[in-house]
Amino acid sequence: MATYGLKIFSGNSNPELAQKICQSLEIPLGRSLVSTFSDGEIRVEIGENVRGADVFVVQSGAPPVNDHLMELLVMIDALKRASARRITAVIPYYSYSRQDRKNKPRVPITARLVADLITSVGTHRILTMDLHAGQIQGFFDIPVDNLYASPVLLPYIREHFNHNLVIVSPDAGGVPRARAYAQRLQADLALIDKRRVNVNEAEVMNIIGEVDGKTAIILDDMADTAGTLVEATKAILDRGAHEVHACVTHPILSGPAVERIEKSDLKSLVVTDTLPLRPQAAHCEKIKTVSAARLFSQAIKSIHNEDSISSLFEIQH
Repeated sequence: MATYGLKIFSGNSNPELAQKICQSLEIPLGRSLVSTFSDGEIRVEIGENVRGADVFVVQSGAPPVNDHLMELLVMIDALKRASARRITAVIPYYSYSRQDRKNKPRVPITARLVADLITSVGTHRILTMDLHAGQIQGFFDIPVDNLYASPVLLPYIREHFNHNLVIVSPDAGGVPRARAYAQRLQADLALIDKRRVNVNEAEVMNIIGEVDGKTAIILDDMADTAGTLVEATKAILDRGAHEVHACVTHPILSGPAVERIEKSDLKSLVVTDTLPLRPQAAHCEKIKTVSAARLFSQAIKSIHNEDSISSLFEIQH
């Protein structure tokens, strides 16, 4: 593989994933200093020559979200002023993605605002995974490659749950994803009809599809407070399912999420490492992590070599 001119840098949000990506590509992680001044201002220093280089900055929307977003913007600005030839923002989890439309009067479309900020600072390309809404790609005036977690999650499901499966979508918006997984796994499909009472609160109303006697796998792009997961698990078991597992791309797991998962009847929660697990989640025996580093490294290699990355899209939603 030709790695001349390829450099990867990382902010403070997910350095473990960045290091795994570099190990897969067999290149060192770029030297940089990302810290703060005493008043909290972000301080960035690039520790090596990047003139004419093809640079990838790995920074996810992990808490504290606003600090890490600002880190990304300042790093890109530093690289641009250091004469990098091309700068790609690798954003495994795109923060503010849930605010992608006006669903009530007088609210912002913050996902578009963040897209404008990232674009205006000098970014040439975006590489991300499982955007909460596919149309967010249209918020950018630069190329956006939105990878799917299916090449990471499908092998795990095949290895650990290989018979009498039903794939469950927690809402109508996730049905295309769940249907694609169900087709690949030759499994049944079900849908949870829920009514959202408030932000981060959901009330499960009904299950469409047959789950009786089956191993149910709830499939979603993110788990925040885990309220939906827990209520969905209870509703599925009440309908006669044998057991319930969940596969989620982005483990936000904020607030009472881990405690809710531990106390629930959910057998396991499989997540990727697009976000680092906080200590409580990392010590939870129900939470299993599979790495997306190899998938990102393959995408970075293809982008750097100007090759197509369409082969990485195993499932089209």
